[in-house]
Order: sequence, then structure tokens, then C-alpha cells
Amino acid sequence: MSVLKDLKTPVFYTEGMQDIDPGAWRLAVDGLVEQERAFTLDELRSMPRSTADARLTSVSGWSVRATWGGVLFAQFLEHLSRKPRADHIIFTSAGFYETCVALSYIKDHARVLICYEVNGEPLEPEYGGPVRVFIPHLWGYKSCKGLARITFTDHMHGGYWEDRGYPRTAPIQPGVTFDINTRERRPISGGEVDEF
Repeated sequence: MSVLKDLKTPVFYTEGMQDIDPGAWRLAVDGLVEQERAFTLDELRSMPRSTADARLTSVSGWSVRATWGGVLFAQFLEHLSRKPRADHIIFTSAGFYETCVALSYIKDHARVLICYEVNGEPLEPEYGGPVRVFIPHLWGYKSCKGLARITFTDHMHGGYWEDRGYPRTAPIQPGVTFDINTRERRPISGGEVDEF
């Protein structure tokens, strides 16, 4: 059982949890790239592993701290040859969920991950396994669960929640969060929630 399940972290899937076989899973990369690629889970795990002791912060009012593990997005980019005008990324789940992030928002942040584990355990399907995006400085709806496709594009697209009124850039705003780890409500100042 992962720390997320042990802490009873909320589970929310807009498209319903997908039944994804980790052995058959592929991460397609397409759009404004010189060559389309598809990565297996073993290929991701063969890349340098990094961790981020950080919080996932939901726009619905909670946050959870864990040690997320996977491939730094900046290092993942080294395996691709994207076209010069590619400045946004569309993340698409194995279902129909998608969200778009400006490349400048994520490539220079040291803790953005193509994430396949939490606290050293495989990421469970309920929490986005076998692979999700982890972007701790943006609202959680940008951290696409059940990741199946990364598409490079030259402009901001909508997304499942963005097309329903949520901000397209998704910076975490000041407010109050329910800390799943301590079971207490506390104020947050906005930006990445790094108070531990």
C-alpha cells in the first residue's frame, strides 16, 4: 500500500480510473518533434532517477506531501528533438483527460517529474499509475494522471478543467488547504506549497 492510500488521499478521475497494464504501457511523444517516439516503463526506469520531496496541491482544497520519484522533465527532454517553435506541451491521459502547460513553466523547474513511484513504491492506478506528471508549483490538475501521450505544440490549448473555467496557467493561489499528512487546515501563501 502506498503512502497516498495509507493517508487516504482523495482519489478523483474525471474519466474514470483506467485499467493500464504497466508491461504494455507506452508513453507516446508527438507533435512538434523531429521524430515521434514511444517509451516503455522500463525505458523510463533506465533513465537517471530523481526524487522530489514535495506537495501535490489540489485546487479542490487539499495537499499531500510525499517523495515522488521518476525522471526529471528536463532530463527527459534530452531524449527528444523538438522543433524550435515548440513552446507548449499537451499531456493526455489513457482516457480522455488532457491539460496544456507552457514549456517555460516546467523545463527549468528542478522538481517537475515524469513520475512512476511515490515513497519508493510503484505509483498505484488510483493516484495516476503507472505514470503521471508531477508539477508541484502548479495546481494538481496540471499533473496529468495515467499519462499516455505528450504532444509538443506552438500555442496554449485548453484542457478538461481549463475548458470548464479553471485557469490555463494554474499557478497555486493563496488560500487555505487541508493538509492530508497532518489532518489540519492551514493557510498557504500561493506558489508551490513548500511548508512542511
